[in-house]
Amino acid sequence: MKCLSIDLDGTLLNSEHEISDENVDTLNELQQQGHCIILNTGRAYADVIKLKAVQNMEVPIFCINGSNIYSSKRDLLYEATLSISVYKKIFSILKELGVGILVYTNYGGFPSTLPPLHGKSREELDVLFHEFKYDEILMKENLKIYKLIALTHFDQLEKVETVKKALAGKFDISLASSFPNNVEITSSEAHKGKALLRYQKMMNISFDEIIAFGDGGNDLAQFEVADISIAMGNAPLHVQQKADIITKTNDENGFAYAVRHLLKLTRPEEEPTVS
Repeated sequence: MKCLSIDLDGTLLNSEHEISDENVDTLNELQQQGHCIILNTGRAYADVIKLKAVQNMEVPIFCINGSNIYSSKRDLLYEATLSISVYKKIFSILKELGVGILVYTNYGGFPSTLPPLHGKSREELDVLFHEFKYDEILMKENLKIYKLIALTHFDQLEKVETVKKALAGKFDISLASSFPNNVEITSSEAHKGKALLRYQKMMNISFDEIIAFGDGGNDLAQFEVADISIAMGNAPLHVQQKADIITKTNDENGFAYAVRHLLKLTRPEEEPTVS
């Protein structure tokens, strides 16, 4: 049994944040052939199951870069958290650096998770982060913190490296960037690659081959443990350079193209002619 570990945003999802019919057909065919499909994403669970195509799928879902592992039956199998004390220290550093801050918890994301912010203006984002009362998060009972995201504007990308340097080596955490303008901060146990190894152990299975698909810096973690790593054509150069194979973009059904034409895992189709 092969395992196909697939990122969502920028990989399986197109620019409209949808899974195309062609990609859905390919996923269904892979499952019919007995392969294991895993959605391995930085998204929170609530933002994953909002996707109509996912609602019709019965697959394991690894959320928040491996912080949460859900079975194909939607049972929570594992969670990795940041301690409240570590959260407070990191939050203070991010606040001092003047970046936007998203906090992913067992109560949801505050002031939001990332997907709903796509398309918002600079002014809307600034107001959102400035007006939100972060102290109220700590008042919640049995609070669990899974992830912080430091978010910058695209004309301030130098802040991404500033954040990474400010946090590096100070805490037992993982740092990754799902987009060029963010830094995702999780427990060191929250890691897309570690999640794949952990799942095999928990389920007492061993995949014949792990094939990882991704487009972002947080996908390098799953590339590390994969037998074959596939980067999307829209992935940044540094991600493509770490991959074994580069496929078409997410708007060109790059996942389905890689499965059918590069890996040849499903039924052969006529190759498109090039004029």
